[in-house]
Amino acid sequence: MGVKKKREMQVMALTICHHDLETLRDLADEEGKNLASLLLHCVQLTDGVSQIRYVKQIVPLLEKADKNGTCDSTIRSCLDILAGIYLCLSLKNPLKKVLASSLNGLPEFFLSEAIQSFTSRLQEELNTVDLYSYRKVIDNISSCMENFNLGRTSVTNLLQNVLHFLQKSLIEISEENRQVKFAGNRIVQTQLMNDLLVGTRVSVMVVQKVQGFQRIHLNISSSPIWQNMCGLLGIFTKFLSDGWKQSTSGLAVILFIKTMFHPPEKIPDLVSSVLLHSVDCTSVPEWFLNCCRRLCGADVPQPALLFLCQGTLTMLDWQNARMGPSGEALLLNTVHVLFTLSSQIKESTLEMFLSRILASWTNSAIHVLESSSPSLKDSLNGNSSTVKRLLEYVYTHWEHPLDALRHQTKIIFRNILQMHQLTIENSDLATDHFIVELTESLLRLEWHIKGKYTCLGCLVDYVGVEHILALAKTIPSQILEVMGDQSLVPYASDLLETMFKNHKSHLKSQTADSAWIDEWHETWVSPLLLILCEGNLDQKSYVIDYYLPKLLNCNPESLSYMVKILQTSADAKTGSYNSRGALGALMACLRTARAHGHLQSAADAWGNLVTSARIKQGLIHQHCQVRLDTLGLLCESNRSTEIISPEEMQWIQFFITYNLNNPSPGVRQQICSLLKKLFCRIQESSQVLYKLEQSKAKREPENEFTKQHPSVSLQKYKNFMSSICNSLFEALFPGSSYPTRFSALTILGSMAEVFPVPEGGVQTVYQLSHDIDIGRLETLIECFTSTFEEVKILAFDLLMKLPKTIVQFLDSEKLQGLFQAALELSKSTKPYDCVTASYLLNFLIWQNALPSSLSAYLKTQQVACGDGDKSAAVVESNTLMVIECLLENLEEEISQAENSLLQAAASFPMYGRVHCITGALQKLSLNSLQLANEWRPVVEKLLLTSYRLSAVVSPVIQSSSPEGLIPMDTDSESASRLQTILNEIQPRDTNDYFNQAKILKECDSFDLKDLNVSVQNIDTSAESKGKEGKTCDVTAQMVLVCCWRSMKEVALLLGTLCQLLPMQSVPESPDGLLTVEQLGCDVARPKDEEWQRGTAHCRHHCVPYSLPNQIGVSVLELLAVIAVTAVVPMPTSLLRNPAMINDYFTDGHHLTKK
Repeated sequence: MGVKKKREMQVMALTICHHDLETLRDLADEEGKNLASLLLHCVQLTDGVSQIRYVKQIVPLLEKADKNGTCDSTIRSCLDILAGIYLCLSLKNPLKKVLASSLNGLPEFFLSEAIQSFTSRLQEELNTVDLYSYRKVIDNISSCMENFNLGRTSVTNLLQNVLHFLQKSLIEISEENRQVKFAGNRIVQTQLMNDLLVGTRVSVMVVQKVQGFQRIHLNISSSPIWQNMCGLLGIFTKFLSDGWKQSTSGLAVILFIKTMFHPPEKIPDLVSSVLLHSVDCTSVPEWFLNCCRRLCGADVPQPALLFLCQGTLTMLDWQNARMGPSGEALLLNTVHVLFTLSSQIKESTLEMFLSRILASWTNSAIHVLESSSPSLKDSLNGNSSTVKRLLEYVYTHWEHPLDALRHQTKIIFRNILQMHQLTIENSDLATDHFIVELTESLLRLEWHIKGKYTCLGCLVDYVGVEHILALAKTIPSQILEVMGDQSLVPYASDLLETMFKNHKSHLKSQTADSAWIDEWHETWVSPLLLILCEGNLDQKSYVIDYYLPKLLNCNPESLSYMVKILQTSADAKTGSYNSRGALGALMACLRTARAHGHLQSAADAWGNLVTSARIKQGLIHQHCQVRLDTLGLLCESNRSTEIISPEEMQWIQFFITYNLNNPSPGVRQQICSLLKKLFCRIQESSQVLYKLEQSKAKREPENEFTKQHPSVSLQKYKNFMSSICNSLFEALFPGSSYPTRFSALTILGSMAEVFPVPEGGVQTVYQLSHDIDIGRLETLIECFTSTFEEVKILAFDLLMKLPKTIVQFLDSEKLQGLFQAALELSKSTKPYDCVTASYLLNFLIWQNALPSSLSAYLKTQQVACGDGDKSAAVVESNTLMVIECLLENLEEEISQAENSLLQAAASFPMYGRVHCITGALQKLSLNSLQLANEWRPVVEKLLLTSYRLSAVVSPVIQSSSPEGLIPMDTDSESASRLQTILNEIQPRDTNDYFNQAKILKECDSFDLKDLNVSVQNIDTSAESKGKEGKTCDVTAQMVLVCCWRSMKEVALLLGTLCQLLPMQSVPESPDGLLTVEQLGCDVARPKDEEWQRGTAHCRHHCVPYSLPNQIGVSVLELLAVIAVTAVVPMPTSLLRNPAMINDYFTDGHHLTKK
């Protein structure tokens, strides 16, 4: 896991008005030591973080002034400015909290002056009339009440004004919100709704935090504060009824009723009557009817009723049953209302709120039950109707789609158990009738019910696992059986962990010695081993991943017990191709134990737990997973610097000998991944050994496998890596299988990656290049000839990871031979040969190994590189030379193809040259070319040559009958139709291939030798003479493949040029290599009608199905680049999805032809 970068603290600097700034300048002393000077320096800074340091110096400076016993006008003015600064800062600015924290330590001598200043400034804030500035004032009231003594005192002094402002702001904001809603401005509406929410919360905060609110301010019903309270209560009631911010409004309504209603003893009865729709209007105060009339009827909306219940449970005092019998009645009435709402509410958000409120109700019930009357205990014990309905709610919602709601059902069930425990007092919970019946009912349920696991886990926590084991002794096996279902695995493993941890604690508490371990193993480990040996594949995998690590973490000593049992069974149950057997279970246990740190030393593990023969048996087991687990045991460790022992080295070498040719791609990937982990361990542990060697420390590393000198271990590492390298290159013999080559090349690539060429004095224990000689270099180059492109890629990547000095093994004659071989392969009639040629040429380019025959070009272009990066310049010049060479050959072959496509298809299908050019360009960074002047004519030549090649092959591609049959038919009518097609094509071909339709004779058996006299010289194949005069048989399918692949490669080349080459912004500009004029209109070929002709039939013959689509996508990408660059104002989004371009143009958009 990467290191998370620490975020830099962003603090907006504080500022003050011009008047306050001038005041500070007037009051600042010349020495700069008084408070005004400090504040002046502070406000002149533009960095908020620096200002924090000055703010923290305010109180120490005032403490010095306090010793002098003076509070002059300077300090008064500064305190006034500080109050203004505090109220000007935004709520989230850290400076605001720093300033409040500093002023909390203000000397008592200055408190009265500071309170007066803050009160005065806050009063100015409360006089704000701008509706969109109300939020800032509300935030200031909130910050004054939060851990800020001066602010809280100021709010208390201005309580009537604060309440009046909150009332006014809520009314005006709600009206503005209504108007904005009609106007449809959703952004402003969202902001106003948030302002209403914050205003409601601040109102609740003020009432809660002002000390002695009722005693001081509510004795007189006609006081302004009372009127403001009534007004706010009416607003919250309206919000609650109208569906605005109902959760917060419900809290506010109950809090205000609790604060305003007298006597307090009757509050529970009043709230009950509201919840039950039974308010007696004659017995409640007039102010209540005026403010809460909407809540007194029978038509209170369900959401409003729900959030009134929430407010009741949150705002009333349920501790120690302080509300008496009426409070207990309110508690029961609340839950019955919630049960009613549960059957009525279907909206998911309200369901979520309901589950939370029910969980809150169970918490309140627990508080009341701790000192409640016997009657309430009877009403809330396990056999009561209330608890039964709670359990019913749990059962119906424990598999709800919402995770949060399922979590609430768990809380409710746990609280039910605690409630019942409080009602039965000193009785044994495990033998209680309700608990026994509840447990039995849960055990009777099917194991596919996920809520069953959660509830059983709660029962284990409260009554212990012995109670459950007494009722179902085989429950561990039952739970393990369902672990083949992935959806149940997390629930089952969590329940098992809860149970075996509880069982261990119980057994250890009953016995003083370790005798308990046998019973614990029999209960929890034996079923596990049975699953590992005989369970199905999914069961084994999930048990190993989820259950086994938790079991070992709980009791690591169990590993020796597992190994002992499995070792005994391994001889009888070795497993097979389809079964892991006991040996597979043994290796899985050992691998998991080591990965989680329960095998402290590899040497100890092999010596005490498992024999060398058993390890080797696992490394060549018939089952792939057993081999992987055994290899994982050797390669994986929780310590990345753990030393690899000699035994481990021997076993890994043994494994590589027999497992490189695995036919399964997934297994091969895992083998390569595990070996890469091993190489990383070798690299990191070798660094530790190097440090020990340098320091010449006598102390060996912890858990060292032997007491030997670090240099000895390092030499063993080097020998081990060399032996692996030898084995891998031996596997790359000519004719070796694809799996073997894939594995060997991937592992060699990991070795080159993990042990790079050392830089900056860093020591490395091994370098792959030291084991590369001429034979091995030729072996890697020979891998380019594989018919599998993935092998070519792996071989090329490996060669690129090696230092450039490896080409010293190749003399000029061999380099010339390689280059000539690549040129020959690039014109081969076998499509995969041109891929080989491309990789071979790129190898010569990037290793700077081009033959001496091209050295003249190289010298010229190196001189032209100037001061740029020399290595990049060499690669660029090499690429340029190779492309020029390929272009010369391609132009010559196109000239011959214009005379005879037959000869081209037989001797030099041109697509190979184009493929090599494209491959060379794709490896180069074309956006930062150093030889731009040399590239321009080459790019222009590339484009012209591409258009020539496209024109040569277009007749075949655009044919109405492109299936590639030699033009001949059995009747004159068909021949006439074919002649029409031939006239359409009009190819530039001087032989008799396309000139006229040939008619076959009618016969009972189709004999290609029996032809009409007019075609007596034509057979199923045509003859063509190659460059050496050799006669070649060329089928029409060969011509078709040549043309289709050539068109595909041209499209890919043009797409590569447009995507990678920098475009010229204006003609003759030096900042690009490609212009729109150079592309012209030919890139749109093949045209739509001609395109549709060819694609339908070619898939029935030897042309790959994907070729037409590949060409089409490349052309569309090319069109997109042209359009975005200059031709038409096409949306840039089409670049990201070229498939949309066709639809774009069919909707009426057209390219403008140049």
